[in-house]
Amino acid sequence: MSFGEALLATVWFMLVFAWIWLMVMILTDLFRDHSVSGWGKAAWTVFLIVLPWIGALTYMIVRGRSMNERAAARARQQEAQLRQYVREVAGAPSAADEMAKLADLRQRGVLSESEYQRAKSAQLGLSGGMRQRA
Repeated sequence: MSFGEALLATVWFMLVFAWIWLMVMILTDLFRDHSVSGWGKAAWTVFLIVLPWIGALTYMIVRGRSMNERAAARARQQEAQLRQYVREVAGAPSAADEMAKLADLRQRGVLSESEYQRAKSAQLGLSGGMRQRA
């Protein structure tokens, strides 16, 4: 096998690999998108199989922006789920738990009404800030 044949075989391999990668990405995006009907998904799939490169390029041109937006939304959702899981596993008390403790302390007379209101506003301000960062 000459150098030119090896180079040509490598180029063909890369093209096939790129096509497979594109098909997986496009079909994953297509079937996760709930705004496309079943017939629309079937039509796109047939188009991608019958005319693979033209279909992939057309899909990227027509739906590329929304594909990126859906991927970003999935990433944000997964990050939020991970943060929630870490909070639960770490045993950090929730805002509701803290508020219940404050109400109990007020009922038992440990906190005065003004101390309770101050602690309550501080707790609500802290939990609101954590929600914005999450």
